[in-house]
Amino acid sequence: MRKKILTVTVHDCEVQTFRAGGKGGQNQNKRDTGVRIIHRPSGAVGESREERSQLQNKKKAWKKMATSVKFKLWVNQMSNQDTLVQVAVEQEMIPPKLRVEYLIDGEWVIQ
Repeated sequence: MRKKILTVTVHDCEVQTFRAGGKGGQNQNKRDTGVRIIHRPSGAVGESREERSQLQNKKKAWKKMATSVKFKLWVNQMSNQDTLVQVAVEQEMIPPKLRVEYLIDGEWVIQ
């Protein structure tokens, strides 16, 4: 079973729409079909204006953002941080460093 390292959701991103221009004629001039997605934690940006459909441009923009160098570097940094935290916790769990606290007759006893 794989362990989930990190999660990226739409709440981590800013989604902007704009008039794209280019092919598509009147649809491009009247509707916000261009899409820019900015992943706030990493600063990665994906932008698409090639399609006539905003939905298609969103899909392409997400893919561009997720495959960008900035985003990949951020993922590596986050996964390494997770590993460093796990190693630190494991080191603190070495038996000589463990403290056991328990309550006896209303007083905390540390062993």
